[in-house]
Amino acid sequence: MKSSLLLFEKAACSFRDPDGFVFWKDGHPYRQIHFSYREHYDHLLRSGLYEELVSSGLLIPHEEVCVEEARGFAPEAYKWIKPEKIPFVSYPYEWCFSQLKDAALLTLQAFKRALRHGMILKDGSAYNAQFHRGRPLFIDTLSFEKRGREGPWYGYGQFCRHFLAPLALMSFKDASLGRLAELFIDGVPLPLASSLLPFGARFRWPLFLHLFLHAWGERHLGKPAQREKALGGKMSVRALEGLAESLEEAIHALRPPSQGRWKSYEKDHPYSERALESKRRIAADYLKGMNGKTLWDLGANTGFYSRLASGLGWEVLSVDADAACVEENYKECKRQGNAQLLPLWVDLANPSAGRGWCNKERFSLLERGPADAVMVLALLHHWRIGNRLPFDRMASFLSHIGRHLIIEFVPRSDPKVCELLWIGQSGFEDYTRENFEREFEKHFMIRETRDIEDSERVLYRMEKR
Repeated sequence: MKSSLLLFEKAACSFRDPDGFVFWKDGHPYRQIHFSYREHYDHLLRSGLYEELVSSGLLIPHEEVCVEEARGFAPEAYKWIKPEKIPFVSYPYEWCFSQLKDAALLTLQAFKRALRHGMILKDGSAYNAQFHRGRPLFIDTLSFEKRGREGPWYGYGQFCRHFLAPLALMSFKDASLGRLAELFIDGVPLPLASSLLPFGARFRWPLFLHLFLHAWGERHLGKPAQREKALGGKMSVRALEGLAESLEEAIHALRPPSQGRWKSYEKDHPYSERALESKRRIAADYLKGMNGKTLWDLGANTGFYSRLASGLGWEVLSVDADAACVEENYKECKRQGNAQLLPLWVDLANPSAGRGWCNKERFSLLERGPADAVMVLALLHHWRIGNRLPFDRMASFLSHIGRHLIIEFVPRSDPKVCELLWIGQSGFEDYTRENFEREFEKHFMIRETRDIEDSERVLYRMEKR
């Protein structure tokens, strides 16, 4: 362990914290803690806060590793810690409403517990949370610092931008406004959020206080230091706890948006009971016959087949472009206590790109792969007709993200394909099973094909060449 750790790769996303950084070695994340954070780190452990947060399932656990050998080239290194690895890193703009809401409540819980141990969170970033084993978990150990004086919470504005503003916009207006978080790296500006919300939102007192009045302060009271001076610089522990409780009240009152085009698809599916059972059986057989651990279910809808795969031992990333479907999927995972499935809100025709400084602070979806296997059910015709994607582009994309592939071909005669096509429409003459197979065989070997009973649909099992 000692000699091998000297050869590490600093994470491209980890450069903003002056007290340490994340690095990678042999596929595992580590964190270097600088001497500048020594007093805070020691207090975190000695005060019992670390143990309380970890035992409560709020903070990711870590172990300390030897750092003495690094003194020669990293004299600022006080500690090296090895956190438990998160299988898949996701971002707030890929979460549904309830995922973001749960991450917000997690942050406030960590904040309140820190106060009881003489500490505080130095920021309020949504990127401090990740979903692990079915629930949100705080991952930034260096976010906790000793509370030196009775000052305010300097992370308050960031918390409102990262959590409260997008949640309010999704709840009052439209789920798609959650995507604003992808455009604004440090959260949705409060003046923008307040201008987009309906007038009636002002009558929610906690929302008025933390969003509308807060936005007014940003417009008229200038920089954070000036606002602090204008509003009064000191805040007791009880005042900070009251602030957290007020934010919790504001967030608890928000409800998820109900709209969603495909939310009822799995209830109103185009399959007969016989066809549905046949598709389920074939998919299960394919999943059992493939080697691997991780699977991406693309176009997962509300996650029926994702849960089938997780029940067979796969770690599943369950992706869909419909926010309401992801919402239902996440709620069902919570109800079942499913620790092997992560629902994610991503439009695969325009997947998450690299964001932040040099496009490296947040990785693209493809950079966070590949998976061992990919499952694409009842999606191919939407890609080809709805998004006008040629078969060769689909095959190339899928070959980059998985070795094994389960994919469903839906013929032109299928009612769902007929809905996508209209009389006189041209340009899709190549939408045939023969063309599909020819283009996919350039990237994959077709291992097995099985017809779905009482249907013209076909399920393929393929393997990357």
